[in-house]
Amino acid sequence: MDESTCQAYLLAKPHAILDYPFGDEIKVFKVKNKMFATLALGKMGKAKNTDEQPAYWWMNLKCDPDEAFILRDLFTAVIPGYHMSKKHWNTIILDGSIPQGEIERMIDNSFNLVVSKMTKKDQASIMIHL
Repeated sequence: MDESTCQAYLLAKPHAILDYPFGDEIKVFKVKNKMFATLALGKMGKAKNTDEQPAYWWMNLKCDPDEAFILRDLFTAVIPGYHMSKKHWNTIILDGSIPQGEIERMIDNSFNLVVSKMTKKDQASIMIHL
């Protein structure tokens, strides 16, 4: 799954917006002003393509702590959340090694975890679109 496909999937979520609170290099996806994903080229948007090493997009997603560890064991492209809580966030390196359906499932889980912590009123306004 490439960056543009991820961005389109993230923005297709109800009430999802794209914001840049950390600068132009880091895309932050929010629902009702709560962050559920980030997307940057490499670490904090600082990666450069070289002949030896291509630059991959990195996506941070919220995750259940138990599942976070399992995903890190299953996929080498899933690491503890870069510049995030290592317990509650994973970083997914979009190097093509993880199937698109699995990435979409991780995005869905991140979105749902964030929504589940909102007020009942906000949850209802979002869930009506799912």
